[in-house]
Order: sequence, then C-alpha cells, then structure tokens
Amino acid sequence: MVGIRVSTINKNATQIKAAVVSNKRVGQYHQLIINIGDIASACKPGNFVAINVGGENSRMILRRAFAISRVSVNSTFGGTMELIVAPHGQGSKWLCAQGEGAVLDVIVPLGKAFGIPTEPVQVLLVGGGYGSAPLFGLAEVLNARGCRVDMLLGASTASKIYAPMEGKRAVNSLRIYTEDATMGQSGRVTEPIPGLIADLNIAVIYSCGPMAMLAAIDEITRESDVVHQCAVEESMACGIGICMTCVLPVSDETGNIAMQRSCIDGPVMDGSLVHWDKVGKVL
Repeated sequence: MVGIRVSTINKNATQIKAAVVSNKRVGQYHQLIINIGDIASACKPGNFVAINVGGENSRMILRRAFAISRVSVNSTFGGTMELIVAPHGQGSKWLCAQGEGAVLDVIVPLGKAFGIPTEPVQVLLVGGGYGSAPLFGLAEVLNARGCRVDMLLGASTASKIYAPMEGKRAVNSLRIYTEDATMGQSGRVTEPIPGLIADLNIAVIYSCGPMAMLAAIDEITRESDVVHQCAVEESMACGIGICMTCVLPVSDETGNIAMQRSCIDGPVMDGSLVHWDKVGKVL
C-alpha cells in the first residue's frame, strides 16, 4: 500500500478581499486569475474557494464554491490562484463577467486536498470536462515528487475538453476520449483504465469530474491495490461545514456508513469508502 500524506482541513482558511488580475475566455470556459497574496502558499491541489457572488445588493446570499486550478507566485502580482469557471448558473455567470480590477470577497483555502505519495510512484490522473482543471496543478506537484504522471481527459464532445495542450505539457502521456469522437479517441474516459493500471503499474489514481465518472473508476479499482483519490462534485451551500447540504454516504473507521460533508471531509475522498449506489438517497 502506498503511503499518503493528507493536509489539515481549513487550518489556513481566511476571508479576504481579492482583486481579479485577469479574466480570459478559454473555449466554453473562463480562466480567472485572482490575487490572494501570501495565502497562495497555503493552497494545495484539491482545495477550493468560496466566493460571495452578485455584489452588495444581490439576492444571491450563498457563496459559490469553485475548485482551485493552481496557485503561483510572481514578482508582479505576488500570490495568485487560477479558477476555471463554466458560466452555467447565475453565480458563475456573474463571476465570469468580472473584469480586471474587480474585487471579490473570498474564503480560501477550503476543504481537504489531495494526498501526495511519500515516495515516487506511478500515478494516473483522470479528468472529466472542466473538472479536470485542478489536475494540472496536481501534476506539477507530483512531477516535483519524482512520480511518473499519465493523464486521461474525457468529455461528451471536444468543446468540453479543457486545455488539452496544457495537459500534454504537464504529464508523461495524455490520452483524450470524447463520446462523439470529435477529439482524441471515441468512447468514455474510463474505458482504458484497466489496461493502463496493468501496463503502467499504476499505484494511485487521482480523479476530478462528474460523480458518475468517479463511481465508474471506483468500480474498476475496488478489487485492486490501486488507491483512488477523487474530488467529488457535490453541490455546496455554505462551504464551511454548517449547512449539511453536501453530505455523502461514506464508510467511517468502524465500517459503518456516515453522512460526511463534501466541504469538510472532502472534496477529496477515498473513492473506495464512498457508497456510490446510495448517493442522493435517504438512508
């Protein structure tokens, strides 16, 4: 079994006013760079940020949670975080409309990050749609640890694959799967996983994307020695563990099922402990 070190949850979370450095359209998505100063050093792959959306007079009183794609530090802007946002709902559309210089009310960093292997091992990153964005920053951390990093990106169609060229630069190998065959190979992103586990001697799979994809990966890895760490996509209302709207059925230390909060006990979870067949059902 591979040793995994997991970060302490919300220890460094801080509410700050953060300025938008840039907002660029990338395909169907928006890439936002936000100045968060010294807090960038506390952000780890898998963490998320809760943002107050809509402005002071908005009726959207709940914050919106967004996965942090990556953080960086430079002499011009100091510490920044990158978000990849799909303008779907009212909150995300408002955020995507914020231009350079706009000031956001954010709480960061939140949630449990990905555990990083304590020694170099073979890892596989699996991303679905724009949910794959946090995997690029994770790839950089894993590369620095000496791991071989391979990546699978999948979506229903080519326009929903986020930054394939960036993914290719970050890993040893990249394969793309689209269900309508408009990019890469035809099929679901989970289809090649059993073969890759055997051929590459994969020790850890890191995944981000739709819940159905995460469940399918768990079905593949459950009877193996492969560790599956997944960032769950469960809707969060508060993002700090108060409202209990983002709970999932997860096995606890005794083997009993407990309703754990995605925002506090996750978003990164051990896929083998989640009861995927019971997600969304009353227990």
